[in-house]
Amino acid sequence: MENMSIFRRRNPPKNQSSGAQILYTAARSSGEGKLSPEKMRPLETELYSRLRAAVPILDAAIQKIIRLTGSFQLKCSDPAMQPKLDWFVKHVPVGASMRSLQSFSDVYLDSLITWGNALGEMCIDPKTRTLTALQCGDPSQVVVMAGKHPGECRFYYRREDEEQELRALPHPERILFTALSPPAGELLGVSVLRGLPALSQILLRIYECIGQNYDRMGNVRYAVVYHPSNDPSDRAYAGERARAIAEEWSAGMAASLSGEVRDFVCAGDVEIKVIGAENQLLSTEIPVRQLLEQMIAKLSIPPFLLGLNWSSTERMSSQQADILTSELEYYRRLLTPVLCHIGETFLRLCGSEATVEAEWSHINLQDETALAQARLWNAQAQEIESRLERPGESTAAASI
Repeated sequence: MENMSIFRRRNPPKNQSSGAQILYTAARSSGEGKLSPEKMRPLETELYSRLRAAVPILDAAIQKIIRLTGSFQLKCSDPAMQPKLDWFVKHVPVGASMRSLQSFSDVYLDSLITWGNALGEMCIDPKTRTLTALQCGDPSQVVVMAGKHPGECRFYYRREDEEQELRALPHPERILFTALSPPAGELLGVSVLRGLPALSQILLRIYECIGQNYDRMGNVRYAVVYHPSNDPSDRAYAGERARAIAEEWSAGMAASLSGEVRDFVCAGDVEIKVIGAENQLLSTEIPVRQLLEQMIAKLSIPPFLLGLNWSSTERMSSQQADILTSELEYYRRLLTPVLCHIGETFLRLCGSEATVEAEWSHINLQDETALAQARLWNAQAQEIESRLERPGESTAAASI
């Protein structure tokens, strides 16, 4: 089986030829200005990966989108080839640890949402000439250029021993590439997470301050103050009495760690109070909610699906369900050509000229009760319409 080693390479190209768009994060010195529109727009794969790891709600939202996209079936126009195609869809190896075309679709969509670009490869056995495996690659390892003809893309990589020369991939027809909402005139897509790093930086700063405040004020500290009287003897032995109070206080606190409760008894004017008790922690509920609202709005996921109960009676409305359904249908439209291309390639290598169509599962985001009520109303409406279309039959039935 042929496997492309470039997917494991971590050395991005340094230069770029005219008209090329490179999928990697470019290092920039402090004195250099912003990238001009004529230059490539770098895909900040490392930034978005760290963003998902630092803000769990973003990772949870993307996983929800992938699962809500649903499952699919590939339908072959030739019924005789359908069993073989079904076996391929369920058992095709994906990388080194997964199987099934559904697993490939999930990883491919994850890369598409996170980085704005998805890259895959169909591995063909040179001996049997059959499609034996699929694998997803890191888009930052491949250089993408526009071809001579419209709709054509060329893929290049750079070898470790040849830093200045771009080499074309040996089998570009096996490469699967999808861009998410590319701007006009560009090949590379845009990540869904674009614009969120600035908000996440503020959110993480708030969480860091909350942790620091609880380190300082949440761990209760006591101030024990001994006030000597005006008696000269009390003032003369004030230091010794303060040291004795400190020792007994430390012994009492140490005993409390083992579950032993001790009372503090002393003579004289001794004041005990909690340090910082008069201060209040800043309320972070409103700023944190505002930041999370911005992030969730970017991902089009209802808040309660992520465990954010901002309203005691919150539930998914029909408008929210329609918006989320349209988002999922958009991702399905991006995946369908890739899945059909994989299925048709498998059939061509098997000697069949049949076509393939992807049938997705129904997106059900409404309550079963509401769906049943809607079906009842539709049936009643159809019955009324059929009676109105046959007025003669209804009149004769009424006379009888």
